[in-house]
Amino acid sequence: MHDEDDEPHITLSDEDLDALEDEIPLLKAVRLFAEEAASMPWFAHLGEPLDRETKARARAYLDTLGFPDADIALVTDWEEAGDAAANLDFDTAQWEAEEALRAALTADALEHVSEEGLSIALTHVSALLAGRVGAAAREACLRAGIDDEALANAAAGAAIQAAHGAALSLIAASGETHPFRYKFSLFAHGRWPIGIAGLSFNLF
Repeated sequence: MHDEDDEPHITLSDEDLDALEDEIPLLKAVRLFAEEAASMPWFAHLGEPLDRETKARARAYLDTLGFPDADIALVTDWEEAGDAAANLDFDTAQWEAEEALRAALTADALEHVSEEGLSIALTHVSALLAGRVGAAAREACLRAGIDDEALANAAAGAAIQAAHGAALSLIAASGETHPFRYKFSLFAHGRWPIGIAGLSFNLF
């Protein structure tokens, strides 16, 4: 007969319990962030004329990322978007700037949550958004008469990465003016900020 007393018991120290309790509010905030993000109008306004708010968000992203001389360039269709995305492979300045920010945010985030907690939070963001964002990208392609799964996947992947960056910024308590917050806000308002090539910030 199985005796429950034979089961190993896991005991947590007071320090472990305190650390776990400290993480709960942040992890809850990330969950709420992901739930709100899932209902946003992903890729709903691609190629539309840029309104004042969108321009302001894009300008804030460029300035805080360190590219104040870059101009906002409206991308009007999926073919142009594909060309712009391909050109990113030859211009890595933006990628390098964002990776440096990502590393700094990760270090800051780990002052607030454990590595396991951080991994769980970011995995949850992906799990909740991947299906919704992927479907939205495919639908946007089809509305435009484009049947290009690779391009739709590129758009969706960029959106998930932006959501990760925003969630990381949230955990690191970096504030609303972090460039990752501005970039995510462009996705959240139905755009695809494709990237910076030379002195042009291609925004679909």
